[in-house]
Amino acid sequence: MDWLTLSLDPARDHLVDAAIAWHGRLMVLAWGILIPLGVVAARFFKVMPGQDWPRRIDNRAWWMTHLTLQYGSGIIMVMGIGLIGLSHGFKGLSVSHAWFGYALLSLGLAQFLGGWLRGTKGGPGEPVLDGDHYNMTPRRILFEHAHKGLGYLALLLSIITILTGLWLANAPRWMVVALGLWWVGLLVLCFVLQKRGMALDTYQAIWGPSLAHPGNRRKPIGWGVSRRQDPAGEGS
Repeated sequence: MDWLTLSLDPARDHLVDAAIAWHGRLMVLAWGILIPLGVVAARFFKVMPGQDWPRRIDNRAWWMTHLTLQYGSGIIMVMGIGLIGLSHGFKGLSVSHAWFGYALLSLGLAQFLGGWLRGTKGGPGEPVLDGDHYNMTPRRILFEHAHKGLGYLALLLSIITILTGLWLANAPRWMVVALGLWWVGLLVLCFVLQKRGMALDTYQAIWGPSLAHPGNRRKPIGWGVSRRQDPAGEGS
């Protein structure tokens, strides 16, 4: 217990003011906890446990969870950046943590921008059948590749950014241990859900597996994304 309460670098003092402390707390909450949970929801819960798929399709619980967590995290991130900027100024680019932080901010903004520009949905039950998602137009294909690729890159960068921030603040060791256990727990959870085949293709989750839907005639986008057979024999 004594070891856990020591600072990461015993040769330095752990002296941070309230603005820096709250900046760290807000950023860890956004990037260390909420955003990873939003990614887990979007990757593994497009079809909810117990959902009668494919008779019951387009369950939007995952979408609302993902949207709420990511937008909420975006607001928290802006608060954290504004707090440190107003109290200490937007400087410190000689510090690696600041470079990582601004790079992470850029990736976050790119994710929001890509979501706003992803195009129309379309599909059966919508006012217009033709849509970027239903038809899997080049615009939608580009969005999915970019959104998924940049999203996982942001997760990796967020870990580096948080760790460099903890080192810069000379945080107590228990903080690193707690975050490490949290991240390992998430990795184990993702491994289990992946082995269970829960990383279902978004297109199938929304419209089912029938080859009558044009998007089911092309490969799913993203590593480890699975497709399921149609019980009626129409799937791929």
